Amino acid sequence: MNAPTTEKLIVLSSGGTGGHVFPAQALAQELATRGFRLALVTDRRGETYGPTPIGSSADEATADSPLADLDTYFIKAAGVSGRGPVAKLVAVSKLIVGYFQARRLLRDLSPAVVVGFGGYPTVPTLLAASHLGIKTVIHEQNAVLGRANRLLAPKATRIATAFKTTTYLRDSDRARNIWTGNPVRAAIAALHSLAYPTIDANGPIHLLIVGSSQGASIFGDVAPNALAALPDELRARIRVVQQCRAEDLERVRRVYATAGIDADLRTFFDDIPARIQAAHLLICRAGASTIAEITTAGRPAILTPYPHAIDDHQTVNAARLCDSGGAWMIPNADFNKETLLARLTSLFSMPTTIATAARCAAQLGVPEAASRLADVVAGVTRGDGKLTQTSERRALA
Repeated sequence: MNAPTTEKLIVLSSGGTGGHVFPAQALAQELATRGFRLALVTDRRGETYGPTPIGSSADEATADSPLADLDTYFIKAAGVSGRGPVAKLVAVSKLIVGYFQARRLLRDLSPAVVVGFGGYPTVPTLLAASHLGIKTVIHEQNAVLGRANRLLAPKATRIATAFKTTTYLRDSDRARNIWTGNPVRAAIAALHSLAYPTIDANGPIHLLIVGSSQGASIFGDVAPNALAALPDELRARIRVVQQCRAEDLERVRRVYATAGIDADLRTFFDDIPARIQAAHLLICRAGASTIAEITTAGRPAILTPYPHAIDDHQTVNAARLCDSGGAWMIPNADFNKETLLARLTSLFSMPTTIATAARCAAQLGVPEAASRLADVVAGVTRGDGKLTQTSERRALA
């Protein structure tokens, strides 16, 4: 049965990377069930919006995006960071044009709230909304407040965060900050209530190795050789599921075959929730969606942060999980055969340590994050000074 419409319009704005897009999708689904009308404002990259959670890429998972069904409006936008003087001038010019485009659009749409998920396309839209007196909510997925959100935070009505502690969040903005967690898809949220699989003394050990193109290459170079060097009795127990770049598949397959390791290798997994459910341990990057999914599922991980992430936010993400006891970090520069072999040998010889880390990871998971974020947005549409009673208790738990 369709939810009765509230006749209130919520405008969503998001950057084009998966870490920004996926929580926008989850919120769109939740708000739609509550009867809100929805629209999306983005730049031209939004034409290919799709989820990029663990094991997928932006180009491989667009068909079922709930954002694809929304009324979508395109504005000019461009990133400024890391560009030369001329490119920065062009980018700023596009942002200015985008601001006036968004201003005219928002006047026509007259939304109750505009919600931004970070990334440079959100800057013109949310600045225009603030200048028009329209309430705004921003959501930060990483443990470091992104540069777009840093610019937008002082004027935001609410600042929702995935982590309880967020670097670069100003003291003056903390009164408007609500910890909601980072929304994940329903299939991942369902894993939160399932038990971690026991590692039997002589039974198989299921290892899931995933990463986008930014992670799959180094994992394909290092992980097979490290696993092949494990002691014979331990190597025989390993069951590997690994995402590989297409050009690396045959080479990686040969290494595992020579070592006698059971390995399922693909460039993309369309059943990743089931793969996570079966996994005893993951090796992966530390992007926002990855951290949200493994903590929600309650799976321990060896994290190798992408070294070129802006403000090194993946290292901060990883540190938050490692500090809780739910993961172990190997920096990209140190991720080699010897280091990984030593870590795996140690962990596989202490299965209770891995199981304890799984429990620690699960304690950071927020399976109801989409609902909590929707509560924040709905509260702003009503003009509430704070969250509803239920959501406030959860946010402060």
